[in-house]
Amino acid sequence: MLPNRIQILENLTTAVVLLDDQLCLGYLNPAAEMLLEVSGQRLQQQPVGDFFHDRASALASLHDALDNMHAFTKREAQLSLNNGNSLVVDYTVTPLAAAGHNWILMEVHPRDRLLRITKEEAQLAKQEVTKVLVRGLAHEIKNPLGGIRGAAQLLARELPNQSLRDYTDVIIEEADRLRNLVDRMLGPYRPPSLQPLNIHEITERVAHLIQAETHGRIDLQRDYDPSIPELMGDREQLIQAVLNIVRNAMQAITENSQAERGRIIVQTRALRQFTIGHKRHRLVCHLRVIDNGPGIPPALLDSIFYPMVSGRPDGTGLGLSITQNIISQHQGLIECDSLPGHTQFNLFLPLEQHPGD
Repeated sequence: MLPNRIQILENLTTAVVLLDDQLCLGYLNPAAEMLLEVSGQRLQQQPVGDFFHDRASALASLHDALDNMHAFTKREAQLSLNNGNSLVVDYTVTPLAAAGHNWILMEVHPRDRLLRITKEEAQLAKQEVTKVLVRGLAHEIKNPLGGIRGAAQLLARELPNQSLRDYTDVIIEEADRLRNLVDRMLGPYRPPSLQPLNIHEITERVAHLIQAETHGRIDLQRDYDPSIPELMGDREQLIQAVLNIVRNAMQAITENSQAERGRIIVQTRALRQFTIGHKRHRLVCHLRVIDNGPGIPPALLDSIFYPMVSGRPDGTGLGLSITQNIISQHQGLIECDSLPGHTQFNLFLPLEQHPGD
């Protein structure tokens, strides 16, 4: 015997929503309840706008579909949920006539995960290309620098006058400075020394350093999840990575006059079943650094992790490149979203990582 229609809908992984002719909820299958983060039983006969917020024109489109009995599909719609979260989805609307009434059947397909994975893969590909370019450039720079430094040392030994050696000292010092700059572009020499540590050891150390630098001029707020288990990481490298991000936020706020008092929020959460690259992790630490500074210019947003790219006149453009390299060595991921008044860096670090992985 074939299963009934409700059994089929209940077991679909596609989110299905049924609305009556007043655009009130008639049915949500479990996949829709999970996606929209609502309970179908509690929302029975509630207007669609109580749990499914698209733009105002979307409601008009639903009424039009119901009146004229024509189907349509909307791509990459931005939905706002009652709990404050938002989703990017595709949804298909199909009008139905049954039991003397018109109904709307909606099939909702989430796009957030797909868009994030696509963006992440593009970011990882760019990161690999950057590594190859930087290492090739570093090799080409360091070879002649070594020759220049060696020649300057030999010349210094032959010069009879100490005042003339001042010039060779400048050549040696500048060659050393360039070599150090190239080394910083390449990131840490050694692979991370992984040891069990709590992410809040890292964030608290960074918070103390930033508070000492700002002397209370910026509100530094903590929003921690104390249940996050230990991760395997290199303490010094992770402090450097997080410090680079928080210090950038601090400098962006202090260097730009703004009416609102500067604020940096450091937040930690645990995420389950999260994909980084091509690997799905059972548990991931999500570290957010949020500031209310002026934001990153849109023209720079896609290239901020490249070496030598900086939005500040006196910036080296190496901090975020080094941070990305450290997070990558920890098998993690770093992302950034920025608008004026709200810049958010997201760091994702696997919690089940072990030495030798």
